[in-house]
Amino acid sequence: MYQPAHFVEHDADTLLALMTAHPLATLVRGGAGLAADILPLEVDRVDDGWRITGHVARANPLWREADGQPVLALFQGPQAYVSPNWYPSKFQHGKAVPTWNYTMVQVHGTLRAIEDPEWLRAFVTRLTERHEGGRAVPWHVADAPPDYLDAMLKAIVGIKIEVARVEGKFKLSQNRSAEDRTGVVLGLESDASLQRQAEADALAQAMQAVEQRRREGGGTA
Repeated sequence: MYQPAHFVEHDADTLLALMTAHPLATLVRGGAGLAADILPLEVDRVDDGWRITGHVARANPLWREADGQPVLALFQGPQAYVSPNWYPSKFQHGKAVPTWNYTMVQVHGTLRAIEDPEWLRAFVTRLTERHEGGRAVPWHVADAPPDYLDAMLKAIVGIKIEVARVEGKFKLSQNRSAEDRTGVVLGLESDASLQRQAEADALAQAMQAVEQRRREGGGTA
């Protein structure tokens, strides 16, 4: 993807946080023709590498067609429109145009299928615990009748991405002055309070996190 230096995000913890908070990824594969599936993926750091796993319906041709083929997983974080009127500099010289701020992670790798029943059972148990955790009355895999669960497990196939590289692009006005960046945060917060943009508050928080890292000497990426 197009990556101006201003917007490159290298920090593994920041990339992991986005993928964990927004696990519903778009998985793109080639083959006879481009195809894309939307599915939740589980992402973890393992030593200095990545573990990315998921599952699809057995009827989905993805696991047969793409097994061993290159894939691209897209994780989309908060995004919102940015008005030129939010830049203090606009009122000094008028040189400003609208733009869009966003955060995203792209994962490049090779897709593999996993049909091991025990792996699948452990995976769906772990995935359920992650998403049910913190609920007042969490659902557990064991809540389902054993024969029903066995049938459901036979109807899915596990997948994993053998990761070649992970790229983060956090377009958060890093190419603007500190005053303009503050103006964008205030504008997003105003949009959030007026319920004008659904993700404005989350994007404002992402910008503030980058500013905090900048102040702490971590740079913009």
